[in-house]
Amino acid sequence: MSEVYAARRTRLRERCNAVGSTSALISRPANVRYLAGAAPLGAVLLLGKTEDLLVCSGPPDDRPSEGRPDEALRVHILPGAGGDPAVAAGDLAAAQGGDSVAVEEHHLTVARHRALRSVVPRLRLTDLGGAVEQLRIIKDEEEISCLRIGAEIADQALGELLESILVGRTERHLALELERRLVDHGADGPAFPTSVATGPYSGRRAHRPTDRRVEEGDFLSVCLGATYRGYRCEIGRTFVIGTSPADWQIELYDLVFAAQRAGREALAPGAAYRDVDRAARQVLDSAGYAEALPVLTGHGVGLEIEEDPQLAPAAMGKLDACVPVTVEPGVHLPGRGGVRIDDTLVVRPEADGGPELLTITTKELLAL
Repeated sequence: MSEVYAARRTRLRERCNAVGSTSALISRPANVRYLAGAAPLGAVLLLGKTEDLLVCSGPPDDRPSEGRPDEALRVHILPGAGGDPAVAAGDLAAAQGGDSVAVEEHHLTVARHRALRSVVPRLRLTDLGGAVEQLRIIKDEEEISCLRIGAEIADQALGELLESILVGRTERHLALELERRLVDHGADGPAFPTSVATGPYSGRRAHRPTDRRVEEGDFLSVCLGATYRGYRCEIGRTFVIGTSPADWQIELYDLVFAAQRAGREALAPGAAYRDVDRAARQVLDSAGYAEALPVLTGHGVGLEIEEDPQLAPAAMGKLDACVPVTVEPGVHLPGRGGVRIDDTLVVRPEADGGPELLTITTKELLAL
């Protein structure tokens, strides 16, 4: 992997040089891990004029789930406790003869920014913007492999839950059990707080589990994800508790399923982000649910659970091959509940079979 990290840093350095910066200071943890292989707590990455350094306040953790620093990258550990790696990196950049450093202003705090200016006043600070996030959008096959394994783990955890008795158990208890099963099957941990929503809460995006108990006739919406080697995916499904769903539940489920299928089928290299959103949204909009729709249909996933691109009505840009995204339309009816269906897929050209579905738990409306 060393050459992979080196190639990523080279691409970023080329972007920096193009805007006149001799060095770059990366502080956002996911970006540090992407470029360095690991992101110890508080660590920053310096792309220096003569040498790249991972600047840490202490020795990196050697747990596999935390990643391992690129062997070709020198780790600089601060000599005393309480130092700020970002400020130390600025000093190191100046010592290498740099006259400017690009920083991630969207992540660097005002206090850190001021400290950098005061410690190294001769360094010109410029904004790196979202350059690293843009590099992260297209995944290599090793990254996609990690997402694929994470999806398999999430599918396993969800499948096992569906085989257990659910009536009478609380949302909170079911969420905790799912997260335990993720770890049991090899995940680093959950990709985000697991959402279990029952009855009138079902279909809500990012619902926080409560002590409400599962009842006969409920819709049950579950959204979970696994983190594997730092990479995060997600899956969401909706089920009915009982032997026979009500007519309104079948109709609503079929509608959301049609919307989700339309969104999945719109995924292709060159497709506009907003066109994918529109494909799913218009199915629900035309049925009269415009007011009940979420702000976006999906988003990118990777080292963070919500990355670029955003599949939303006003989103600008077009999809590339090897971009993993979610497609997750849903409808929530206040007081009644609703449906969410969520998959993680990888954009692939038609010649390669079209979008690759990573989360494969059935989307049939099951009565549990």
